[in-house]
Amino acid sequence: MKSASRISAWGLNHLIATLDVKAVALSEHLLSPDRNLVMKGHESPGIYYVLEGIGFMYLPNDPPVKIFTHTLIIVPPNCPFRLEVFNDEEHANIRGEIKSVDDLKAVGNISRFTYGHAEPKTLMICGLFKTLYGSTSDLFETLSGPIIQNFSAIDKLDDKLKIAMAELMSQEIGAGAMTAALLKQIIVAVVRKSLDSMHVWVERFSMLSDPKIAHAFAEMVAQPSKAHSIHSLAETACLSRSAFIVRFTSAIGRSPMMVLRDLRLRQAATHLMAGDISLDQVVRNTGYASSGSFSRAFKQAYGVDPSAYRKSTQDHKSV
Repeated sequence: MKSASRISAWGLNHLIATLDVKAVALSEHLLSPDRNLVMKGHESPGIYYVLEGIGFMYLPNDPPVKIFTHTLIIVPPNCPFRLEVFNDEEHANIRGEIKSVDDLKAVGNISRFTYGHAEPKTLMICGLFKTLYGSTSDLFETLSGPIIQNFSAIDKLDDKLKIAMAELMSQEIGAGAMTAALLKQIIVAVVRKSLDSMHVWVERFSMLSDPKIAHAFAEMVAQPSKAHSIHSLAETACLSRSAFIVRFTSAIGRSPMMVLRDLRLRQAATHLMAGDISLDQVVRNTGYASSGSFSRAFKQAYGVDPSAYRKSTQDHKSV
C-alpha cells in the first residue's frame, strides 16, 4: 500500500511520461581484479550497470554496496565513488586494501576503458545523462543519494544499454533520439522496480520529497498551457499562497512562475517543431501578452527566435 506521505501514482506517472531524457555520454569499462576504479564525479548524473562481475562500490556517506551481475546504480551529480573488483564470490566477502587505482579523467561520447593487465572480471556500461522538464529543471540533479537496484537477465536492461551504445557509435539519423528513448526505458524500469519493493527512493529527490509540491508540479508539467496562477497552484497543493511559494522554491530550486514559463517554452518548442498550430496560438498557449515578449523569451531559452526554430526543424524533416 502506498504511503500518504509520497507523491501519488498519478503525479509520478505524469512526471515520468513527460520527462525529456538526453544521453551525455556512454562508455564501457573492463576491470581486472588487480585494479580499483576511482571516479571523481561528473556534473551530470550517471547510470552504472554491471554486465558481469562482483565487487564493492564505495560511495560518500553510505556503507559499501555489494555489486553483482545486473546491478544498476544511479549516481547523483558530482558524486565520487570507488569500485573494488574481486576474482570470485569467496574473495568478495573480504574487503581488502586498495592494490592499484585507476582514475578516469574524461569520458568521450563513446569510449572503452580497460583497467589492469589480468583477465577482466568486471564489465560495466556507464552512461551520463540529463532528465529535463524544460531547459533547466532536471529531476535527477535533485537526487540526494545513489539509487541501487538489482535486476536479472530477463529484464534485458543490458540489451538496451548495448543498443544505446551501438546507436551512438553509428551516428545515424535519429541516433540521439533512439539513445534517449532507451535510457528512458531504463529509468522507467528503475522506478517500477523500486515501487514494487520496500526500497522506495522517491524521497531522495528534493523535487519529489514534498508530496504537495510534487502534485502541483505534476499538474504544471501535464498541462503547462492551462491558466495556472500562484493562487490556483497553491489550491492544488492545499497550501496557503505564501507557504506554497516558499515550499515550491525550496523543493524545485526556482519560483513557481519561472518554472511554469520554462515548461510553457518547452511546449512551445514542441508545437513549433510539429508545425501543428499557428505561431499566434503558440504565443497564446505560453501566456505571453505579445508575440514580441514571447520571441525574446524563446530566443533566450533556445538561441533562435520562434520562426527560425520552426524553419530549422522543418528543414531537418525534409532532408
